[in-house]
Amino acid sequence: MDKDIAALFEQRMRLVAQVLEYKKDKGLPILDAEQEARVIASGAENVADPALQEYYVLFLREVMRISRSYQARLMYGMKIAYCGVPGAFAHIAAGRAFPDAQMIPHPDFASAYHACETGEADIVILPVENSFAGDVGGVMDLCFSGSLYINLMLDLDVSQNLLGVKGATSESIRKVVSHPQALAQCAEYITRRGLESSEFANTALAAQYVAEKGDVSLGAIASRETASLYGLEVLDGGINSSTANTTRFAVFSRARNHATMPETSGEHFILVFTVRNEAGALAKILNIIGSHGFNMSSLHSRPVAGPLWNHYFFAELEGSVRTENGSDLLRQLETVCDRLKLIGDYKSIKI
Repeated sequence: MDKDIAALFEQRMRLVAQVLEYKKDKGLPILDAEQEARVIASGAENVADPALQEYYVLFLREVMRISRSYQARLMYGMKIAYCGVPGAFAHIAAGRAFPDAQMIPHPDFASAYHACETGEADIVILPVENSFAGDVGGVMDLCFSGSLYINLMLDLDVSQNLLGVKGATSESIRKVVSHPQALAQCAEYITRRGLESSEFANTALAAQYVAEKGDVSLGAIASRETASLYGLEVLDGGINSSTANTTRFAVFSRARNHATMPETSGEHFILVFTVRNEAGALAKILNIIGSHGFNMSSLHSRPVAGPLWNHYFFAELEGSVRTENGSDLLRQLETVCDRLKLIGDYKSIKI
């Protein structure tokens, strides 16, 4: 029966797309509340059991909501949630990977993640690791507690630049503002120049602040894209100490292998798990992973909210979990882990 429902769902969504074309041709809005009410009322009459009619009405209302959401994506493009403001590195990564999508900024990781969970956004792009500053623990915690899947990793080369308002020069700058990580990445340059520094929540907010102040002695450390966005000039390029500065962004969605993404299975997968409170528990898990021939490229321990001294583990493995060997790995791990969750499997692309 579930297969029949899935087939009928696909058939209905194809009709939904056709209805959208009619609405576009006629200049009609996506939502027609009166028409939806008529469809729901007449549909309820098709259910013979009076006790089930109210549940069928709820079902139809959800179907209508899903149909409107699909039509909105077809008409306006995919919606991407990210943390920060326009010009932030997450915004840059999203724009390079999905140039036609609608970007929705959020003030923090949790609200961006939640926007995708609730359907406000189709996907969410969040940083998981920086080659200079290490992993992003807050995002790992969302992986442990949340319901989304990672379907793609984006590797963004980060080049920091000294930005200033029109008329400023690198010599006129006396103070720089930026995100703490950006300041740390450019510490050698800042020290050599004898510049004062101040921290901002992200590089884009720092650039916005400099643009608003209009002070030729004030500079921001950010990307070239951010300079263009806020009307600033690049006074000195590539000022970060290490040229090997890459941030990895995870692309999350509500289902594995999101339809808007390329085929992603085959390179890496991530597991989060908790271990039993017994001697050698973690060693057993690592031995099972090793015996199945999977190389563990990283393993992180994070505290679990609640009981003191409880931790979960965030492990990234190389290889495809969508094999019989991968399925057997998961089956065996389930016997020794208190909790085990596959976060997703994906490829990494350089953007």
